[in-house]
Amino acid sequence: MRILHHWSLDPGSRQIRIALSEKSLTFETEYQRFWEAPDDLIALNPSGLPPVLVEETDRGRLVLCEPRAILEYLEERYPEPPLLPSTLSDRAEARRLAAWFDGKFTAEVNACLLHEKLEKRIQSLGAPDTDAIRAGRDGLRWHLDYVSTLLDQRDGLAGPRFTLADLAAAAHLSCLDYLGDVPWDDFPLVKAWYQRIKCRPSFRAILADRLPGYPPISGYQDLDF
Repeated sequence: MRILHHWSLDPGSRQIRIALSEKSLTFETEYQRFWEAPDDLIALNPSGLPPVLVEETDRGRLVLCEPRAILEYLEERYPEPPLLPSTLSDRAEARRLAAWFDGKFTAEVNACLLHEKLEKRIQSLGAPDTDAIRAGRDGLRWHLDYVSTLLDQRDGLAGPRFTLADLAAAAHLSCLDYLGDVPWDDFPLVKAWYQRIKCRPSFRAILADRLPGYPPISGYQDLDF
């Protein structure tokens, strides 16, 4: 039995949900309002942040915290189908790009858009900062231009196959797409790549997410958008 403690518009949580589905691993979800510092979540992860994966093993309960650690565990414990390429150099590139989105993209885009437009409202942190939103949109276009450069040479971000790099990028972009902030038509290579990912069975639950009181934009669930 596996339980994933998550928040639906958290890119890290989405990465774990997609990875579990890609590997056909059954799991249940526990929705966490992490900003309220729930005792059960803090007991599992001292940082008080999702995602946290709890898995029952033949040696007892295993508690796994933080997206990258969970993803590496899943890849090692359940290697089929692989979410990392076969060669060392390609594996390094997939990990680099996954870290790029979890670090640089989060700091330059999500912290300005996802936080200002959604997290502030949910957590009652005041009005959004319009300058930060503007900076986030500029940063998003820069990142999409970089992704376009990669996709001009590759079918996926780190090579011909779907990897943890594509998984990370799609998880982050899907949260912004929920808000309607991704200018897909200005980046046709990225749009075509994202359309392919939206068609994967592992992405169905992501597209079905609905945050109470904060519905997604029209077309969020459409495969042909």
